[in-house]
Order: sequence, then structure tokens, then C-alpha cells
Amino acid sequence: MICPSVICITFALQQCLIPMDDSPRAMASSVLLVVAVLVSGVATFALSRRWQSCLEKRIAELEIALEVSAKERAGERRGRIRAQQALRKYLLDKDANSACKSSFPMVPIGFIQSCFTTRNGTPRQPLLVPLARACLILPPEGVPATAFDGLTGYSHCWLVYIFHANTDLPHIWNQPSHKEFKAKVRVPRLDGGKLGVFATRTPHRPCPIGLSVAKVEGVYGRMLLLSGVDLVDGTPVLDVKPYLPYCDIVGNATAPSWVKAGDEDDVIALASVEFSPRFEKELGKNWGAIVKLSMYSSPEEFQALISQVLSRDIRSLRQRKHPRPSTSCASVSIDEDHGQLDFLSSEDATAHSWLESEDKSASEHNAYNVMDAVHDGLVVYRLTLEGVVISYIVDSGHVTVEGIDVPNSTSGSVRECNYSTWMKVLQQECTDTIWA
Repeated sequence: MICPSVICITFALQQCLIPMDDSPRAMASSVLLVVAVLVSGVATFALSRRWQSCLEKRIAELEIALEVSAKERAGERRGRIRAQQALRKYLLDKDANSACKSSFPMVPIGFIQSCFTTRNGTPRQPLLVPLARACLILPPEGVPATAFDGLTGYSHCWLVYIFHANTDLPHIWNQPSHKEFKAKVRVPRLDGGKLGVFATRTPHRPCPIGLSVAKVEGVYGRMLLLSGVDLVDGTPVLDVKPYLPYCDIVGNATAPSWVKAGDEDDVIALASVEFSPRFEKELGKNWGAIVKLSMYSSPEEFQALISQVLSRDIRSLRQRKHPRPSTSCASVSIDEDHGQLDFLSSEDATAHSWLESEDKSASEHNAYNVMDAVHDGLVVYRLTLEGVVISYIVDSGHVTVEGIDVPNSTSGSVRECNYSTWMKVLQQECTDTIWA
């Protein structure tokens, strides 16, 4: 690039060298002009070189300052990491003789809105009830919804959560040493046999953290729609991780024979699930109120959910072995017109109490399960799905769903995630599939 001052000097010299007058005076003026132009050019050149030198010096100073700042930040980061490591080591080693060395407080990223209102009826394992739907909702003030970006590229995901419905949580928090924790639990599939808690998937654990896999149905804003879940409504979720078939599937994995579901010796598999005409009539009659809170499109789909849930015996071990109502029960009759349960006081309905059990979890489970009623000599049990109470009886492995009760609180209320949300997600998936 040619300096402008050089161009000006060249032009001036050319003008001066043009012969204008041969007189000595004119020649002297031309010489003086040439000298002046040359002096001015030299001065300009010197100033530009000085300015360039100052600029280069300043750039070098800034580069040195930037390098020093980068080194300082790197040193601060190394110091912060060392301090964090030292603090973590101190917290872990401050009481080497204690079984509980430290705690790691965590805040849930969101909460589950599930079709399972209570623990009773919630599947013991994930994916056993394909129609079981749930929605993980992130609070507006918490983790941004963009954390879900890319998750729909996976068919399934892992959910890490807290067994918040355990009634022994306060005891665990108040006495975290686990010294009094029961190391063995009764296993439903072993017909009362006991195993160590770490050999089972019981929710009653020293650290009540659960791990489940679920099918990813879609994302709608702050909501992650899931199916095949085994989570009760209100479950606090700690983390979501994508399911990776290449490393999460263990091809040569083995398990005890009693663990397999659906085998001939499966003690909790039931022969059939049938619905009485009264139940179907009452479900259709109340569907207008139910659908506002439901994640299902029709009474038929809701019935399919009930059938999948009850296809495996959700009763506790004690209820299966001793199907007797509690001492406070009453006899019951079915209202032919409304398909609901009418309770009748009767001394004949009194039976021996069987709720007292050394297995605390079983007695807690019973409290949610029995409806304290007898119909034709059979105990009437209850299952609550999406706030709707379903009454059923079990006779020789055959389930008959008899009645339904829709609480008054259902009227006029709408859940944040209902079937309209599912429809929007499903329609979007269909559109994406067509364009793909």
C-alpha cells in the first residue's frame, strides 16, 4: 500500500520540475519548493514510523497483559479445583468412624404427573404397563426447557428419582447411619421369602433413590411425555439420561428364574381381567368429568390401562395369602342403576384384623389397597388411577372390575398435562414423519 504522503511529494516534485520560467529567480523558487517538499515528506515519514512503532509496542503490551491474565485465570481455576477437592476430602474423612460420612443435598429438576394417584397399583417394574403415561414437568423458575433439546432423538430414557411416598423417609433423614435399617425384605414373587434389600428393587432402601426406564413420547415446552412408567404421581425427579442400547443392553446378563415375568410359575400373573356392564356404563357416564384430568382419549383406552395394571396382582403378599377384610369393614352391595358401592353395616362382615404385620411396608401398602368392603363373600379392593377410584374383586385368579367412583373434586379442574397435550405432541410427530 502506497503512503499518501509519498504520492503528494511525487506530485509536487513533478510540478516543480516542469519548466515554467528560465529566470534565476524562478529557478531558485523551484529549488526552495523542492527542498520544502522533501523536508515535509521526511518529517511525515518519520512521524508515521514513530506512530507505527508506538502502535506495535502497545499491541505487544496488550498481548503480554492478555497472556498474564490467562495464566492468572488458569491458576485461579487450578486453585479452586484443589480447594474443592480438599473440601470434599475433608467432608468425607472428618468422621472416619461414622457410617454416614457426608451428605449430598440435591434439588429435584422437576416432578412427575402420573396416571398412578397412589402407590397401590403402580407397577413394580417399568415397561410392564405400556399404557402407563406420565409427564415430567420442569418448574418455570428451574432448569430451562431447552435441556430437553435432542432427547426426542432417543426412544427411551432413564429417570433418577426419589421414593417420596415412603413413610419411613423422616426416620432415614433423622437417623442416617442406617444402623436400624432392615437389611432384608419380603419378595412378592418368592411367596414371602426374604432377600437382602440390595438383591431386590424394593422402594424401602437405605437411600431411597429409584432408577427407571421409560419410553420417550415427545417434548412439549417444559413437559417431557413418557409411557411405560412405574412412577407415582408427584415423584420428584433428580436427573434424566438417554437410554443407549449399545452399552445399556447386557446381552449375556442373567437373573434368578423367579424374576422373569410372564412365566408359568409367575405367582403374581392373573388369568383374566373382565369389566362388568355396570362399570362400563358408569365410566361412560362420568367420562366428561374424567377426561379433563386424563391423559387418555376415550373410556376404551382408559379401560385398557386398567386391564394392563390389574393383569398382575397388585395386592400385597398378606392379602394374597389371607384375602380377608379388616375388622372395620362392612358388607357391600352393588347399586344396579349406578354401578357404585353401597356399604351396609353387618356383624357378619366382621373379620379378623390382618393389617398388623412385622413387614411395615406391607401394612402401609394394605392401607391404600383394601376398600373395607365385602361383596358375595369376596373382598372388594380399590385402585386409584388419575383420581378415579376403581373397585374390583379377585376370584381364583380372575379379576372383575365392578364399580367406579369419581370424586367431586374432579369437576371443573384441569391438569397441566392432559390428553390435549398428548394430541399436540402426537400430531407434531406425525407431521415430522410425513415431511421426513
